[in-house]
Amino acid sequence: MIESPRIAIFDLDHTLLPIDSDYEWGQFLCDIGAVDRGYFELCNKEFYAQYVAGTLDATEYLEFTLHTLSEFSADQLKQMHHQYMRDVITPAILPAARQLLARHKNDLLLMITATNRFVTEPIARALGFENLIAALPEFSTDGRITGKLIGTPTSGIGKVTHLTEWLHQRGKTLASFERSYFYSDSHNDLPLLEQVSHPVATNPDATLTAHAQARGWPILKIFK
Repeated sequence: MIESPRIAIFDLDHTLLPIDSDYEWGQFLCDIGAVDRGYFELCNKEFYAQYVAGTLDATEYLEFTLHTLSEFSADQLKQMHHQYMRDVITPAILPAARQLLARHKNDLLLMITATNRFVTEPIARALGFENLIAALPEFSTDGRITGKLIGTPTSGIGKVTHLTEWLHQRGKTLASFERSYFYSDSHNDLPLLEQVSHPVATNPDATLTAHAQARGWPILKIFK
């Protein structure tokens, strides 16, 4: 059972990291020659622009990225992700993010991200999270990623759906907590920001900044 009286929920990209881990994973694959750079960069940039604009088809994007993962064995993926963590993610975990997390050291911590679990699980561990909600890749019987998504995306209203189910499995709702925080940079996360008792616009985009100002929400900028 969950015993903490408060829950602190965090988005990942541009919230705790000053980068987009999913986009940077794609760039990393290009840099090490694991994918065709021209084709992949074109697709990756187009999808990212759609995300920023709020028009992204999350399932289409996730299955594009997961299909890329399906081309490699589990051992190959493990080795590549180890290098990705060392070269890309670890330098991007800044003291300001750890200081923010330290404010909630006595709270139940949960990361919820639209990025798939393969990319984000090691990042969550590196940041000290035991609890993660992320898009779930399907695995074949021999342990390879198939390229398909299990269930619904963990983005937009999907974050509310997945969080509600995660809490339900533990006999809780958001109302069970004295305080519920959600830190996010993106207007795409407004559905969940509207649900918690203490929304915090963190390194917010222009749309979220305007919304936060209109609602009197705190605005936190931990990255330059």
